[in-house]
Amino acid sequence: MVEREEPTGALVRPYAVTRGRTRPRLEIALEALVETTDRGRREGLVFGSEQQNIAGLCASGLQSLAEISARMALPLGVTRVLVADMATDGLVAVHAPSPMDSGAVGTDLLERVLSGLRRL
Repeated sequence: MVEREEPTGALVRPYAVTRGRTRPRLEIALEALVETTDRGRREGLVFGSEQQNIAGLCASGLQSLAEISARMALPLGVTRVLVADMATDGLVAVHAPSPMDSGAVGTDLLERVLSGLRRL
């Protein structure tokens, strides 16, 4: 009889992690920075493993939503739902990127960048 190998990858589907939800409670930008709050540090063992991982990643410093998604190997939509739930519960703080004015980047800066790229 041939012994079957057990799969080593995650067997939980992304929709199971979010309980079938595809829309986050809060709109969070891809580049928004996330950090674990004091409450999130205290209650870190109370929530599920994905939330524990997110809290652990963001406890030592700010992480963007994209970084969290990549480091956890989760789809961005799933990560967005999880982080939004945690933010609603006060376990993480989400720092939205500041909107850029149309004149925030001057043409002088862009010309210097272009010049530097050409020298490469």
